[in-house]
Amino acid sequence: MAETNGGAPTPQQPPKMNVLAQFIRDMSFENILAQKGVNGEVQPDVSVQVNLDAKKRSTEGQYEVLMKLKVESKSKSNDSVLFLLELDYVGVFQIDNVPEDQLHPFLLIECPRMLFPFVRRIVSDVTRDGGFPPLNLETIDFLALYRAELQRRASEQQPVGTA
Repeated sequence: MAETNGGAPTPQQPPKMNVLAQFIRDMSFENILAQKGVNGEVQPDVSVQVNLDAKKRSTEGQYEVLMKLKVESKSKSNDSVLFLLELDYVGVFQIDNVPEDQLHPFLLIECPRMLFPFVRRIVSDVTRDGGFPPLNLETIDFLALYRAELQRRASEQQPVGTA
């Protein structure tokens, strides 16, 4: 609790987040299987890579959060690529009452959680419309993703030769 000049505690305002806009910045879908031709039944192996980025906008309290997805499906039998989907999805957020030391994790955990259902729907629709069964992405643990990135950065900053 923060104190006012009179010494009486004032409650801290709860964090407030509004999604102002969300949009596809860039998207690419390649149906490589159709380009090469189909040879019988194919068992797919799907990999999903997620990258997140956030930046402050010129308007006070507004931030842009970018979710980059790369979804690649390969044949289990011969490792040939079946399809490739790349998606850059952006959300513009108005964020108030988040302390400065908590803003970075808030932007890279809570904001992507808000965007994910829309990204999941786009991936499902694009894969279906591209000639494959709709791909329903598993829920992404953005907290674990954030912690893994912090760990990766910390290990990169250690001097060479230290354990």
